[in-house]
Amino acid sequence: MTKAPTAVPLDLQRAARDHLWLHFTRMGGFRDADVPIIVRGDGCYLEDSNGKRYLDALAGLFAVQIGYSFGDEMGEAAAAQMRELPFYTNWSYAHPRAIELAHEVASLTPGDLNRVFFVSGGSEAVESAWKLARQYYAARGEQRLNVALMPTGGGTHSRDPVVPTGGAPTRVDEAYAAQSARRWKAIAHRLAYHGTTMGALSINGIPALRTPFEPLVPDVIHVRNTNRYHRPVEETEEQFTAFLLDELETAIEQAGPETVAMVIFEPVQNAGGSFTPPAGYWRGVREICDRYEILLCADEVITGFGRLGAWFGSELYDIRPDLITCAKGLSSAYAAIGAVVASDRVMEPFMEARSMYTHGITFGGHPVQAAIALKNIEIMKRERIVEHVAETQDEFRATLAQLLELPIVGDLRGTGFFYALELVKDKDTRETFTEDECETLLRQFLSPRLFERGLICRADDRGDPVVQISPPLIAGQAEFDEITGVLGDGLSEAWERMAG
Repeated sequence: MTKAPTAVPLDLQRAARDHLWLHFTRMGGFRDADVPIIVRGDGCYLEDSNGKRYLDALAGLFAVQIGYSFGDEMGEAAAAQMRELPFYTNWSYAHPRAIELAHEVASLTPGDLNRVFFVSGGSEAVESAWKLARQYYAARGEQRLNVALMPTGGGTHSRDPVVPTGGAPTRVDEAYAAQSARRWKAIAHRLAYHGTTMGALSINGIPALRTPFEPLVPDVIHVRNTNRYHRPVEETEEQFTAFLLDELETAIEQAGPETVAMVIFEPVQNAGGSFTPPAGYWRGVREICDRYEILLCADEVITGFGRLGAWFGSELYDIRPDLITCAKGLSSAYAAIGAVVASDRVMEPFMEARSMYTHGITFGGHPVQAAIALKNIEIMKRERIVEHVAETQDEFRATLAQLLELPIVGDLRGTGFFYALELVKDKDTRETFTEDECETLLRQFLSPRLFERGLICRADDRGDPVVQISPPLIAGQAEFDEITGVLGDGLSEAWERMAG
């Protein structure tokens, strides 16, 4: 009797170079170099296939809220769900985990954000929000048209047309009812990142990501973001807020308010380096959206689920959005799941007997993913993760602020566990580095040097050059000190090289 051949272990390095296509990666750089292969994690730390440990100061792309040590609990939740119901869709059906998760998310979101539409990730959430905003106005317009055509009707809202009892509808009634039935434009911030599917990419305000895929989905207008660092020094915060709001309103008027479906901003903008809003900004944005009857969407794919020291940034800044997009922290990246959360007002026209949001995702609200997300929220509450961020964020900022003493560090901005350092050639003039200098500074030196020193963060120049720092939400003073120490050494060496 012959023996079965012994399986030959897969050469992971060779297989990675031959078959794996990494995201947002210059694959040519691995022709003669090893691909970093991460094999395990615990707490805030990761370990590669060579046994080297790294402090993950980016939380796996701003996503791993609870760290890497809850695999057993998450695995048990997933296995239990697999045994009960491994899969069913949310297309005309429901299952217990999706219902429970929708209820849990609605209990955490502020205001009347009560209706949860599940998707598989952040890009899909943004895509779904834009589609929902577009269809909302059509559904609302159909509602108003039906009211206008009723011979005995009056308006159901203060602005609805009133038709005299027993009278026939007039052309004015019909025109009014139809005027908001077709809106499609979105307004976003310059440099903002909102995802990579074609709709989400169109909302992106990063030219380098958009250009290779043009023409994109029409129409998106981009307005100035909330970066104050390169504004006039004498400008007050109130003046900056007024300047930004004036530009937003002007953009809406130039686009035609009757064509704008959605304004979508992040509570704190990621790309460009953790741009926080000036005082009064969100209140003004909300007022403008109300004035022109435009839906306001807070993109909380990054900022949701504790990253800013509150369950949602919308709560922290009193945004009162009509829509929230979320993903990442919903499961602490233990599962691929996201959601759009809609207000009661947005949901209302879709409750008509024949009305439907004509959109769906096969795996949206997948029972196993939903079970993992439920377990994640349970862990976050039990371990007081959000409270921990709120209680330690000042110490985190104070520790990072030591880096402002370095000549290459011009600005530290952010909040919660979500920060960026802007790098400059001259602190007095705030002069930035050229494109070629960024290539040398960020890609050829700083990124590999920090990784070599066991620190994972992001050196980025989508906009001005920054280092983004956003560790798991369980990080404490020991991790704050380690991040600052490694960054301090790396940035000091980078300055010596660039100055030389």
